[in-house]
Amino acid sequence: MEQRGRRSWLKSLQWLVFCFVFLFRSESLGQIRYSISEEQEDGAVVGNIAKDLGVDLRTMKERQFRIVSSSGESPFRVDEKNGMLHVDGKIDREQVCDRSSVCLINLKTVLENPLEIHYVEVEIVDINDHAPTFIESERRLEITESAQRGARFQLQQARDPDGGVNSVQQYKLSDNDHFRLEVKERGKDGKIPILVLQKALDRETRPTYRLVLTAIDGGKPPKSGTVNIIVDVLDVNDNAPLFTEDVYSVTLEENAPIGSTVVKVNATDLDEGSNGEVIYSFGNEVTGKLRDLFDLNSISGEITVKGHIDFEENDVYEVDIQASDKATSPLTTDKTVTIKIIDVNDNTPEIEVTSFSKAIQEDSRPGTTVALISVTDLDSGVNGKVVCSVKGELPFKLMPSVKHNMYALVTSSLLDRETVSQYDVPLTATDSGNPPLSSMKTITVMVADVNDNSPVFTINPYTFYVVENNVPGEAVFSITASDRDIDENGIIRYQICRQCDEESKYTSFLNMNAESGEVYALKSFDYETVKTFQFHVLARDDGKPPRESNVTVHVYVLDQNDNPPVILYPVSSNGSYEGTEELARNVNMGHFVAKVRAFDQDVGYNGWLLYSIQQMTDHTLFGLDRYTGQIRTLRAFTETDEPEHKLVILVKDNGNISLSATATLTIKLVEPKEAFAASDVQGPDSTGDENDVTFYLIITLGSVSALFLISIIVLVVMQCSKSPDYGSKYLQDTNYDGTLCHSIQYRSGDKRYMLVGPRMSIGSTLAPGSNANTLMLPDRRRASGEVRSIFTTTNYFGL
Repeated sequence: MEQRGRRSWLKSLQWLVFCFVFLFRSESLGQIRYSISEEQEDGAVVGNIAKDLGVDLRTMKERQFRIVSSSGESPFRVDEKNGMLHVDGKIDREQVCDRSSVCLINLKTVLENPLEIHYVEVEIVDINDHAPTFIESERRLEITESAQRGARFQLQQARDPDGGVNSVQQYKLSDNDHFRLEVKERGKDGKIPILVLQKALDRETRPTYRLVLTAIDGGKPPKSGTVNIIVDVLDVNDNAPLFTEDVYSVTLEENAPIGSTVVKVNATDLDEGSNGEVIYSFGNEVTGKLRDLFDLNSISGEITVKGHIDFEENDVYEVDIQASDKATSPLTTDKTVTIKIIDVNDNTPEIEVTSFSKAIQEDSRPGTTVALISVTDLDSGVNGKVVCSVKGELPFKLMPSVKHNMYALVTSSLLDRETVSQYDVPLTATDSGNPPLSSMKTITVMVADVNDNSPVFTINPYTFYVVENNVPGEAVFSITASDRDIDENGIIRYQICRQCDEESKYTSFLNMNAESGEVYALKSFDYETVKTFQFHVLARDDGKPPRESNVTVHVYVLDQNDNPPVILYPVSSNGSYEGTEELARNVNMGHFVAKVRAFDQDVGYNGWLLYSIQQMTDHTLFGLDRYTGQIRTLRAFTETDEPEHKLVILVKDNGNISLSATATLTIKLVEPKEAFAASDVQGPDSTGDENDVTFYLIITLGSVSALFLISIIVLVVMQCSKSPDYGSKYLQDTNYDGTLCHSIQYRSGDKRYMLVGPRMSIGSTLAPGSNANTLMLPDRRRASGEVRSIFTTTNYFGL
């Protein structure tokens, strides 16, 4: 069984191999391939098909050898006589096999009796009978100028009916700087030319490019075709407007009329259409102030004056102008227009005191800076050149500074506040414009005080008269001094200089108010003890350092009637003045009987004594001289007269309130012999009494004379130390004849008075109400309310 199955399988395999070999051989025998060139002439032999198919020529016709074509007439025919395959008509490969790389015509041959079918392939070999062609002779290509480098643009493919190597093999592009050519293989479609942008386009530089694309086939010789490629560069708003001028700088006079043209700007845009239309506007940074001063025409670019132009407010304006196109996304260009304002002399100079010392010390040296002056003129150039000066004769001058229009006001001479304490300094500033403008300013300079003046007493020396018996503690007189300085430098304080005159012991009795200058007496003065003294007063200011001066003060103590008369004869006995005189009866009329002697320590009227008989027994016998105190007989004695007469003598002074003393004198009438004897007996005693009285009188006279000499010396010194006018205040002594021991001259209002005693022979008149004791002297001096006294200290006693 296995062997039979194995044999059956082998038989089946052999049959399959036989069938395959048969079919293969049969196919090989029927597939004949010829190759001819296209464009062969009609009847051109393709091949001996009968021979190649192994068909006997004798039976070809019998067996009806024919070519069967399913598509219509066959481009080939078979010559039955010789079995040759001929071209039937002209074969155009491009018509037969369009767009095929290999052109094969499949022929089906049939033999009948028996039926045989054979397939024949005729390859139509292409010849280069066509040149490459483009559909259009000119091709426009639009590329935006913003296209990036490397951008690719597919071009029109050239057509060449030829096939194989005779078809389009390459493309060439005319020389240019912006494009290159790439060829892309696309299978059956062949080669596709692609235009590649290798350099950025700029429509404003070159808006159109004309290129030539050449397609070349592979024939020998090659054929080619061309197409004109026009590249239109489409505009992109890539150009901002450009101003025609690099710099816009113009000048404009200030105060230019409104509407005046300042400048006209112009900008162009290389773009086209709305991208190239330019409009003008102010820049974003232009302030409202500039917009108020200038106007801009958005179409023409003309800048005109809109507001008041003032050089002093601004001498140059920088106006930002913007030029924009009308593109959807407009591009702008900024330009600054510089407008320089030309100055007109329409501003007066201004004077400013930048640093000012309102007060300058009077001891400042010449050249001391008082103030710094800044002069400004808003104009420029010659109009702003200013000269400043000081008007008038003042101790100041202007010194120009290194800095322009800066001056220093300095002193040109020494100052004295006590002469001029304030200066009004007028400053004048004048520019150099045409016509020039000027301005003035006055600054007030105060002269500050320095302590350069010592206190000055109103009178030097001072002479004061103090009434004796003054009330202790009360002001007796006042010292006044002045200081030309002010403030602390002019505040004066007074003090008694106790060290200036060590011999003046009376300063301890005085005190002084340091502020008012009033002098107070700490005790009462007694004329009879001290009649005059002097001391020094020191006046010192409060300056730093202080200044001082002193003055001599002469004080004269004026007498008051505080001493009653003192009777020297009759001599006091037990407090009463009583005396006895014996008188011979035979004396004649006018015979000297006795003299009442008295003196008063007071002076002037207070020491002027008057005598009177207060009481007597017989008024016809004795008379009393009221000024001398001499008692004389008025008549001769008679027998009937009483032998003893008592006289009470009243001695009183002439003070306002008179003080007096009385003396009693008893006169006894005796016979001449008795009187003579009595005088002999009493001679020694009376001589002794007379000597005592004389001794006292000599002492008194010496004291008064010494005091008089001192007064004269003081007056001479005062006269020598003062001017003639001042010395005329002291009245000269007046000669007189009488018993006045003291005299005084004084002034009251515009009249002069002199207190004198009796028997004055000076030719003067008595003042009314003076009790015949006051002489009114002719006024040869100016009026004064001060009393000037001269103490005449000569006591005269008549014997």
